[in-house]
Amino acid sequence: QVQLVESGGGLVQAGGSLRLSCAASGRPLKSLGVGWFRQAPGKEREYLASITQSSGGTHYADSVKGRFTISRENARNTVYLQMNNLKPEDTAVYYCAAANLATGRPTNYDFWGQGTQVTVSA
Repeated sequence: QVQLVESGGGLVQAGGSLRLSCAASGRPLKSLGVGWFRQAPGKEREYLASITQSSGGTHYADSVKGRFTISRENARNTVYLQMNNLKPEDTAVYYCAAANLATGRPTNYDFWGQGTQVTVSA
């Protein structure tokens, strides 16, 4: 069993930055693929980025490529999502998730955090 806890959300002005953290317990994250997703009110859960197990290869959705960076710190068993140049349309609840194989499909992920709210003001 893997427990995931997100943190780092908050209120930021457009153009600002936030770094989200996804701290894990139960298994080392380097043995799992980890993805970040977000969900705005009335919308489906949207894939943002993922990092593979072991090698730590990364993949991004086109909507965030060049603005968001996913990374992993094995010593802290934590995955981060650095978000720069935030826009009002980035407002959502952000979730991290873990799976044996990192993909862009939410249904592939077995473990989810509780989410952290990100609000970007114009």
